[in-house]
Amino acid sequence: MSYSVAVAGASGYAGGELLRLLSSHPDFIVSTVTAFQNAGQRLVDVQPHLRSLGTLSLAETTPQNLAGHDVVFLALPHGKSGEVTAQLPENILVVDCGADHRLTDPADWAAFYGSEYFGAWAYGVPELIVGGGKQRDNLVGATRIAAPGCNASTVALSLAPGIAGGVIEEKDLVAVLAVGPSGAGKSLKLENLASEILGSANPYAVGGTHRHIPEIQQSLRGAGAVDPTISLTPVIVPMSRGILATSTARILPGTSATAVRDAWAAAYADEPFIHLLPEGKLPRSGDAIGANTALMGLAVDQAAGRVVVITALDNLVKGTAGAAIQSANLALGIPETTGLPMDGVAP
Repeated sequence: MSYSVAVAGASGYAGGELLRLLSSHPDFIVSTVTAFQNAGQRLVDVQPHLRSLGTLSLAETTPQNLAGHDVVFLALPHGKSGEVTAQLPENILVVDCGADHRLTDPADWAAFYGSEYFGAWAYGVPELIVGGGKQRDNLVGATRIAAPGCNASTVALSLAPGIAGGVIEEKDLVAVLAVGPSGAGKSLKLENLASEILGSANPYAVGGTHRHIPEIQQSLRGAGAVDPTISLTPVIVPMSRGILATSTARILPGTSATAVRDAWAAAYADEPFIHLLPEGKLPRSGDAIGANTALMGLAVDQAAGRVVVITALDNLVKGTAGAAIQSANLALGIPETTGLPMDGVAP
């Protein structure tokens, strides 16, 4: 069965990545692409790497242009998608790659975003541990899905097995992430110009101010934490895309190194897109570029009493567009891995 698809925000990085993946999806037919400032231009003039979609032109992003499709993907800045989705029919599948529908607590939204709260949708991280199961169970048959924040899903996937397995403490969680500037979007920002980031590593949103913190805490509560605390420090590094997240947590007293590793191995043993590397092996960010895979390396620091989880993924694929399509597959009853690459691009 084929599904007609519209992509809003098609001129941005996330929108372009959605279209790159959708172009080879056997069940999704992209028939409409929309934008704001770039409306009226040919898609290929804005996204010149998308040659297979060269016949499409960018329409204006309005509910009228998006309605009438089976599936709508939104890749819009926060505050924009909520305005649009409120006017879309309930019987179509809408997947929001922005932040507007991720948080379940209006107080968290007010504290970290400060704009109108549009309510929470099914969270689009299928592998995330929720109670005794996985989040994919909540995505089957869903018509409204919130794709994750890339930093948030990376850290949550890194730490949730330890929470659910009862091997780490939920306090004093720490995550430091090396991230590519594409995660900040395509609009021009001085701090993300090549002359500013080449040869430099630049921290941002430090000291508990990053907007993905409540999203991480929300996910960890779903895995069994009660009141988790996390120090999150992202650092922009000179690579166009990718995340290398180093997440650490205190190991519960009396827990063996074997039990720690077993918690992660059990959590992801059957997951097609999350790979726990053999003991002693650690991932590189480049190993996951272009793929919908998250690669994890795990080490136990006996002297410090902490577990160290290093996770590499592509922020535009597994962190955003790939997660959105994977979740849409589940919602529609399509095999979860359909249209999604497991192999990265090298060098």
